[in-house]
Amino acid sequence: MNFELNDEQQAFRHVVHEFVAREVKPLARHTDETGEFNWTAVRKMGPLGLLGLEVPEAYGGAAVDPISAAIAIEELAWGCASTALAVSAHNGLALGPVVAYGTEAQKEAWLPKLATGEGRLAALSLTEPGAGSDLQGGVRTTAVKQGQEWVINGSKMWMTNASIADLMVVLVRTDPGGGSKSLSHILVPADTPGVIIAPAEKKMGLNGSPTHAVTFENVRVPLENLLGAEGRGLQQTLSTLDSGRISIGALAVGIAQAAYEAALKYAHERYTFGKPIAQHQAVQWMLADAVTEIQAARLMVYWAAARKASGARYTQEAAMAKLFATEVSERVCRNAIQVHGGYGYSREFEVERMYRDTRLMTIGEGTSEIQRLVIARAIGR
Repeated sequence: MNFELNDEQQAFRHVVHEFVAREVKPLARHTDETGEFNWTAVRKMGPLGLLGLEVPEAYGGAAVDPISAAIAIEELAWGCASTALAVSAHNGLALGPVVAYGTEAQKEAWLPKLATGEGRLAALSLTEPGAGSDLQGGVRTTAVKQGQEWVINGSKMWMTNASIADLMVVLVRTDPGGGSKSLSHILVPADTPGVIIAPAEKKMGLNGSPTHAVTFENVRVPLENLLGAEGRGLQQTLSTLDSGRISIGALAVGIAQAAYEAALKYAHERYTFGKPIAQHQAVQWMLADAVTEIQAARLMVYWAAARKASGARYTQEAAMAKLFATEVSERVCRNAIQVHGGYGYSREFEVERMYRDTRLMTIGEGTSEIQRLVIARAIGR
C-alpha cells in the first residue's frame, strides 16, 4: 500500500505545523510548569478544523480523512504533548462516539459547538478505581431509569479534559445482571447537578492536560441522552479505542520527532575532544536509530489509519501501531537525554519534559501489555 501523502494531506500538514510552531510550541514549557491549559491556542484551532477533525462538515467539522487526523495530532504533539493529548481525547474519544452512534438530535445539539470551538471540549469517561483494562467486569457506575430520566451514581478516574469539558460521554452499567450487554454510553453535560470533579491529578508529565477523578451523585439526565443502543456500551467503547490508539500512536510519533530534532541540534552544537559530538560514532548511532524508528512508527500509524479509511477492520493494525510507536517514542526520548548528557536531566532543556510526557503513551488507552494481548488474539483466530 502506498503511503505517499497526497497534495491535500501535505498542505494540511504544512498549515498545522506552522500553526503549532507559532501558537503551541513556544508555550509548551509554560504549560508544563504551570499546569495551565493552553486555551489561547486551542481557541484558535476551531477555524483550522482541529477541534472537529473527523466531524462531518454539516455539523461544523473538518471531515478530514483518518491519515490527516493522525497528521494533526502528530504535529500538535511535536509542539506540546499536553495540548495534543487534550485535543486528541476531545476528537477521537469523545466526539468520535457522538459522530458514530449519536442521534440526529444529539449531533445537532453538541457537534457544532464542540467542533468549532464555540464551546469548551469533550471527554470520555471509562476508567474507575476497579476498572481499567477490565471494563466489562469492573465498571460499577450505574444508570437506572426513573420515569423519563437516567439516574447515574458512581466514580470515575483519569478522565482527561473533565474540568475543561462541556460534555462527558460516560460508560455506565445499565443492566446489573452483567455480561457483554450490560454497559451503555450516556451523554452527561459537565454542569449537570451531582457531577463532582476532583482537583487535577498530580502527574509525572503532561501537566497541561488536566486529568481528574469524577464522582456522579444522583446525576439526572433525560432518557434520550443514551448514546447508541442500550447494552452496546462495551462494543462501542472497543471500537472507539481502536480509533483512539491510532491517535495515541501519532501523538507518540510527534513527541519522538521533537526529541530527535532537539538531540540532533544539540549534537551539532556540543563539542568534546575538539569536535561536535555528532561526529562521535556512539552519538551518531543513537541519532540514526531514532530517525529510522520514527519513520517506521509513522508509517505504521498511517497504515492503521488507511485501514480505518477503507472501512476495513483495523483492531490489530491500531494495536500494532500504538504498541510500536509508543515504545519507539520512549526509546527515542530516553536517548535524546543521553545525547544531552547531564544537561538532558535538567529542566532547562526540553528533552526532560518530552521523556516525562511520553511515559504515559505506553499506558493510556491500553497498556503495551494489553496491545500485545489484542494482537495475539487477532493472529490466533
